[in-house]
Amino acid sequence: MEKKPTVAYFCMEFGLQSDFKIYAGGLGILAGDILKAAKDLDLPMVGVGILWRQGSTRQVIFENGWPMDCFPEYRYDFLKDTGVTVSVTVREQPIKLKIWLCDCFGNVPLFLLDANLPENADRLITGQLYGWFNEERIAQEIILGVGGVRALRALGIQPDIYHFNDSHPLFASFERIREEMEQGLSFEEARARVRRTIVFTTHTPVAAGNEVHEHRLLAYMGAYNGLTYEQVKEIGGDPFNMTVAGLRMARLANGVAALHAQTAKKMWAGVSDAAPILAVTNGVHNATWQDKAIRDAYHSGRALMPVHKRLKMHLFTEIETRCGVRLNPQALTIGFARRAAPYKRGDLIFGKMDLMEPLLQNGTLQMIFSGKAHPNDLTGKEIVSKMVRMAKRYPNAIVFLPDYDMHVGAMLTRGCDVWLNTPLRPLEASGTSGMKAAMNGVLNLSILDGWWPEGCVHGVNGWQIGDGIQGEGSEQDDRDRESLYKTLFDEVLPAWYQHPATWEIMMRASVEMASERFSASRMVSEYYERMYQTLPEESEAKAL
Repeated sequence: MEKKPTVAYFCMEFGLQSDFKIYAGGLGILAGDILKAAKDLDLPMVGVGILWRQGSTRQVIFENGWPMDCFPEYRYDFLKDTGVTVSVTVREQPIKLKIWLCDCFGNVPLFLLDANLPENADRLITGQLYGWFNEERIAQEIILGVGGVRALRALGIQPDIYHFNDSHPLFASFERIREEMEQGLSFEEARARVRRTIVFTTHTPVAAGNEVHEHRLLAYMGAYNGLTYEQVKEIGGDPFNMTVAGLRMARLANGVAALHAQTAKKMWAGVSDAAPILAVTNGVHNATWQDKAIRDAYHSGRALMPVHKRLKMHLFTEIETRCGVRLNPQALTIGFARRAAPYKRGDLIFGKMDLMEPLLQNGTLQMIFSGKAHPNDLTGKEIVSKMVRMAKRYPNAIVFLPDYDMHVGAMLTRGCDVWLNTPLRPLEASGTSGMKAAMNGVLNLSILDGWWPEGCVHGVNGWQIGDGIQGEGSEQDDRDRESLYKTLFDEVLPAWYQHPATWEIMMRASVEMASERFSASRMVSEYYERMYQTLPEESEAKAL
């Protein structure tokens, strides 16, 4: 049997456990699930990230409904001191980085870089995850990429493959090129050799989510790392596009769902010398996200609804404790929890309140919302504020759960009856929260975007919204809203209130659909089989 390649998985954030606050959202949860699945499968992988001392924002809600950001400092006594330090240069100043090991959440080793040391003038550079502005972001990406490679070297780890989860680790490729050029290779030779070792996962199809930097800022921050303007421009253009650079530095790239891969190919079709973009659909870690009682009931052939009702009551008890709202466990309860972004259209269901208001007022329908906005994203904060205002308007039917994190996400994807997803197709890359809901028997009601076109059998394991045809602007909003209402009124509500046996069958079909096909184990196995495998030219080189 051919030896599996050793993979260094680089990511800006990792979601391994709710109270380990080095994650912000879906990117980090995906990364954490990958490290756990690799451990389950006994695969040779290590993670490389940053120890964010202040984590991502804690978001609490003012009395007026506006989100307020808090950045407490966290201590983590479970981390192991490797005794190893490395240094990087930022703004012509050295930054010393301590390397911590995290291996206590059922994950392969995760090495975390920490600048919070007395000898550093800028100890807070690894303070806030996704805080600050462009200069700090580039500094953090230098720490992750350049510092990450140097940490692996200092630890004696020699990866065969470097996997960049999104473009944040891109500067690791510059460090690898610098290493090869120090051995006497030309820039083009070094770049070609390094490229054979890199795979790249691209995520957001939203243009604003793909970082672009001016070269003068990259040079000032020290991101060139010994390369010239012309060399860096060849990789990422001018202005420097991090995603373009990732595509030009990788041997293979992937989207995170079949539809997303198609969208990414179109989006980046004009990029010369880009890596081929495959589709490796995301999955979630079953042991983390699927309730054990649901799993046991499913495999033993027992009814799922009694277990679901207990999980629903657990969620409702938590809501009453946190929000002072007592929801009706008999009423159909829809959940919606996402990063607050306009394309996710969390307010789509409220487009015609003359239809929705009677359901909310007479107790037929309840809704639970949660989500966060980036500290600097005023548009996202306005979305959160609108959800809070709706909860105040209908206090017995709509709840907003603040400070969305892994704990809240797990409760919602187990305790709601229906999981609502209304992105503007095709802007949802994957949508792993829907997978978590599905493997707990929570039925998805979703636009055919992200992963859902691969899993949905309408009326069997959930429901689709719309026909998957993309329109323009408000016209598409109107079409999707009409489809949402029709499906909700004609199919979802009757199934819940009039056909409980059908609902039970659909729950079981949902669990069956999601548990393997959308598991992190399937995803990681696919990465090893399709993305990390030895390329033909590498086999020939070894033979020589």
